[in-house]
Amino acid sequence: MEKETARMEAFSDGVFAIAITLLVLDVHVPEQVISKAALLTELRGSWPYYLAFLLSFSSIYIMWVNHHKLFKQIYKRNSAITFLNGFLLLLATSVSYPTALLARYYDSPAQALVVQLYTGLFVLITLTYTLLWTLASKHQDLLRPDLTPEAITQIKHTYRWGVAGHSLAFVTAFVAPPLALLLSAALWTYWAFTSGRLELTHPKV
Repeated sequence: MEKETARMEAFSDGVFAIAITLLVLDVHVPEQVISKAALLTELRGSWPYYLAFLLSFSSIYIMWVNHHKLFKQIYKRNSAITFLNGFLLLLATSVSYPTALLARYYDSPAQALVVQLYTGLFVLITLTYTLLWTLASKHQDLLRPDLTPEAITQIKHTYRWGVAGHSLAFVTAFVAPPLALLLSAALWTYWAFTSGRLELTHPKV
């Protein structure tokens, strides 16, 4: 079966690259520092910016890895997949805004709100991935020829557990924002280890 999604994947790679580059724009160099001690104080005080950058860089990178592996299974596209992929890219490029809010207001009375916005965005992103796979897997002719029903179901379960994990982080943000961010970071591990399932095939008999 000829793969029809190459142009869409190439465009998506470019958008992910832009999204991940935008993150560093909010990490500013301290200004008007006249001594080593003052510079160290400024750098220590900027720790929320470094934390937010690390969280979002890792998240977008893992999004890109999973997008790449997902489209190793999707060989053809239809209008629904094309536009839903566009929505996913919109969400990816939006990550920089809640990241900036998190960096600026995490160490403030607005901590809970910025963590809710941040974790809520990743709920939407994971739901979009899930819907993208659901739409594609409903049409076997869109998928790679050797992908079996067992593999399709396993990938679907992987995304469902991901939605549950990100939803838990979002709910936790209302009562324990630092724990919610810790859960978000822990989900890197989940996606890193389960991304291999997106390449699974079971031999047909």
